Amino acid sequence: MHEKTIFEKIVDGELPCNKVLENEDFLAFHDINPKAPIHILIIPKKHFKDFQEFDPDLMAKMTSFIQELAILLELDKKGYKLLTNCGKNSGQEVFHLHFHMLGGF
Repeated sequence: MHEKTIFEKIVDGELPCNKVLENEDFLAFHDINPKAPIHILIIPKKHFKDFQEFDPDLMAKMTSFIQELAILLELDKKGYKLLTNCGKNSGQEVFHLHFHMLGGF
């Protein structure tokens, strides 16, 4: 068994976050070190180390969640960046799959 990541601790309620959107499978919250006026982290509640481990069927559900989030933040028409790092050499620091939604530029 692996050591819990900070994101797993957030999902389990052990650490706080500034939630934006949540459902049974996913959680979106403000990044504590934002790189844009709007910087949201989007995670699956179930642990996946990175994108290579992610369940393709769950990705379809995550797509809908991300689209809903963009509408909620009014970024669907204004535009946003969606980014994930996969592996240590890409700059991934937290080894729990997460997407960054950056907007408000």
